[in-house]
Amino acid sequence: MVRTRRIWVTAAAVLALAGGVSGTTAHAQQAPAAATSDGRKLPPGWHIDRERQAPQLVWRSGRRVPMGDARVEFRADGRLLGVPKPERDGHTFRLGLGGAQAGALENLQVWSGGRRLDTRPGAAPSGQAAAVRPPAPLPANPVDPGKPGRYRTKTGSYRLRPVRLPGFSVPVEMQAVVVAPTGVSGARPLALFLHGRHATCYAPHGGSDDASGAWPCPTGTLPVPSHRGYLRDQQLLASQGYVTVSISANGINGQDWQAEDGGAQARSSLIRLHLAHWADWARDPRHAPPVVREAPRADLSRVLLIGHSRGGEGVNRAALDSLYPPPADQDGYHGKVRWHISGTVLIGPTVFGQNPVPDVPSLTILPGCDGDVSDLQGEVYVDGTRAVSKGKALHSAVYVIGADHNFFNTEWTPGQAQAPAEDDFFDDPDHPDPVCSPGTATRLTAGQQHRAGSAYIAAAARLFVAGDDKVRPLLDGSGRRAPSADPARVLSHAVGANRGAGFLPDAKVTVTGGRLCSAVDPDPAVACLGEGATGASPHFAQWETGREAGRHAIALHWTSAGSPARIRVARPVSLTSAEALALRVFVPPNSRGTGLDVSVTDSHGRRAVLGRVRADGLPGSDRTASYWARELRVPLTAARRAGLDLRSVTSLELTPRSGSGQAWLMDAWGWRPGTPAVRAAGLPRVDVGRLTVDEGDSGVRTYHVPVRVSGRGSGQVRVYVVDPATGTAKDRLVTVRPGGHGIDVPVQVRGNTRYSADVPYDVLVKAVHGAVVGSYRGGLTVHNDDPAPTVTVTPLADRVTEGSALKWRISLSAAADTDIGALFLPVPPGGGGTELSTKDVDPAWLADVSGAEPDPERPLSRVDGLYLWLDVPAGKTSLDVTVPTVRDQVAESDESVTFQQTDDGGNPLPGGLALTGTVLDGS
Repeated sequence: MVRTRRIWVTAAAVLALAGGVSGTTAHAQQAPAAATSDGRKLPPGWHIDRERQAPQLVWRSGRRVPMGDARVEFRADGRLLGVPKPERDGHTFRLGLGGAQAGALENLQVWSGGRRLDTRPGAAPSGQAAAVRPPAPLPANPVDPGKPGRYRTKTGSYRLRPVRLPGFSVPVEMQAVVVAPTGVSGARPLALFLHGRHATCYAPHGGSDDASGAWPCPTGTLPVPSHRGYLRDQQLLASQGYVTVSISANGINGQDWQAEDGGAQARSSLIRLHLAHWADWARDPRHAPPVVREAPRADLSRVLLIGHSRGGEGVNRAALDSLYPPPADQDGYHGKVRWHISGTVLIGPTVFGQNPVPDVPSLTILPGCDGDVSDLQGEVYVDGTRAVSKGKALHSAVYVIGADHNFFNTEWTPGQAQAPAEDDFFDDPDHPDPVCSPGTATRLTAGQQHRAGSAYIAAAARLFVAGDDKVRPLLDGSGRRAPSADPARVLSHAVGANRGAGFLPDAKVTVTGGRLCSAVDPDPAVACLGEGATGASPHFAQWETGREAGRHAIALHWTSAGSPARIRVARPVSLTSAEALALRVFVPPNSRGTGLDVSVTDSHGRRAVLGRVRADGLPGSDRTASYWARELRVPLTAARRAGLDLRSVTSLELTPRSGSGQAWLMDAWGWRPGTPAVRAAGLPRVDVGRLTVDEGDSGVRTYHVPVRVSGRGSGQVRVYVVDPATGTAKDRLVTVRPGGHGIDVPVQVRGNTRYSADVPYDVLVKAVHGAVVGSYRGGLTVHNDDPAPTVTVTPLADRVTEGSALKWRISLSAAADTDIGALFLPVPPGGGGTELSTKDVDPAWLADVSGAEPDPERPLSRVDGLYLWLDVPAGKTSLDVTVPTVRDQVAESDESVTFQQTDDGGNPLPGGLALTGTVLDGS
């Protein structure tokens, strides 16, 4: 429904419940009494819809919100309220109000991928209008994987019978485009691409407003061919000898709003269903589609998965599920695993669960001008693997300066796509961004961006699948570039591989001269960036809780050179096998020349200065996530020369050599070149389910949140239990093992016969050490099983002389445990009588309920934005509603007013509730 910005008003001004004729059933809202009793108003664009089976908090955007990969989130006072359902109009988002919303709906905000949606981009000038320079090109790597190979390629497609996936009511397509090399003998490795969440359907002759997320596509529209957007990448890999397939997932995109994990498990199922067919076809090609029969046989022992955006989270889950099977009732694939995932490539990925698979090598591509997943949360696929398992898998992130989210897919790129497409980085001509607006020195064109993406996808294939260590310097922070990606500036860092013991802020460390800070904390004094930061950091991307335990960095702030920061570990680390110490450090965006001397001390007190590193900030603005760590290395030669016992290093020291500044240390590792073989550890896997129970009429029952632990061994996870009353979470570290009962979350449910909203008790789980997590989110939902009270309206003064107030009493058949309310608007009176006008009512009342002025005089039904929000607070059974009128000196006939209940579109509801009254002339 379209609503005005003045929905909440004081009871004295008339607003307080959905009135109606006798016998009409009202609907409920789990909103705080404070929001109704003290007259606070919801912000512009917000309202609460009572017309549904359960109440919904609704936000309507003034401009269309394109269907994207980052999920839209409603937040209040910084806490997550939930993920709303998008309407097909592209403007409206709805969130069911349950017990978790019992706190005041204050400071409502809409976020998506770390970006506010309910404020106009560029409304506040950044103060950084000066041009930003890109960094100097890195030295060229001797081997360039972006060069085409020697094979010709052939392209074709296949379409199989659609499949049903758990939790989705409509079958999902099994469709793909294949690009394969020709003239090749023997089996070839397989590269599978999965696109992200984009519009599913479009009108061939329509515009962007005609694109939708419907599935199946309505008559007159066509499916958006998102899976054909990686043909250039497929052709490059095929020319190098890979069989490639890009699969379609429109059926998931059109339904994943209802999946608690955003569709990650469904995408994993779809990937593995395709892989199972490829395994069948490799064994017996006679039953394969023609394009597969004509291609080289696929070698399923060498598989690379490439996923874009939500497709990135999907391929991460598919790699996890291939090693550690998911619960059968949650999975759409139930066969054997007949393939081996050698690595993954994640392009601008989402990571809602923040549980990357630790023992499969990965490359994460972070687009510096991403306007969709703009917090660059995909960095968690690197940071989140630290200390979880053996640490032998290389996890790399490459930051592509000037790249947006969409242009890695040609079907999402204007001028190349069949369907309407756009640059996802919103450019405000009145406030151009110095880094990402088109035409700036740092912004890439679509062609430049796609070439860079192709080169680094090929680099991952060559390293993870072919085992060619010569391309590793492009990915592991060694500071080399692929000339085929020019002029793009691509920077890298990594964890894992041949990095050994090191200094990890998440472990037990003591910091002096600096600050051990929290990645996610509402307290600016505790948070790593705190107040005053320009932009955001991918390392500190927020999860579902307002405060997180176990995610830290070390913040340095100095006002003069020579003030060291010391990091001391609880247990000495060994650097004996390392050639250098690799530090991941970032400094403020656009800063240059921060110098830091690096020293280490052993357990005998011997200290050595290893050398000096220089840190430069990335190009950034208040709209980019540019607080991103560069990898800086210093050789350990000086430590060996000084006779340090590298078997027992106890502290690391960073001494600033610039006059003043800031820096953040993410971690430091002993490093040596090479890429070791990776073998996945046998780990326990945790999956949280959701149980829905009826409240009952009496008594107290105890239920337990369903948690499944499978696999082998034992490990540690962190469990967050969200309080449904406050939305805050308490956490604890839990040891889990198959068959154990480490995660036990009991919930007491007290039955009664009063109507209320459903109450969710949410549980979140994140891997810490020696474990993996699949379904990270679940809990218990207490379903209200009591009927809503009926509403009656008793006129107290529905025929008055001007200057008096019209008055009605709203009564409930029984008190409820939640507010009961509805929305009304004035309509022309029946029978053609004279309608009450803007000069017949108290001007203060008119301004309060609509923001309108009395002049020019007009009937109330023609006042734009005049709605009455009527609400009976929880525990109450009645409310008096008044409309104050004013006396004038004009002789006139009787005037009347009717306030009619509205439907979902903000229009009068036929047969709905109504408040009617007549005002007599007093002159």
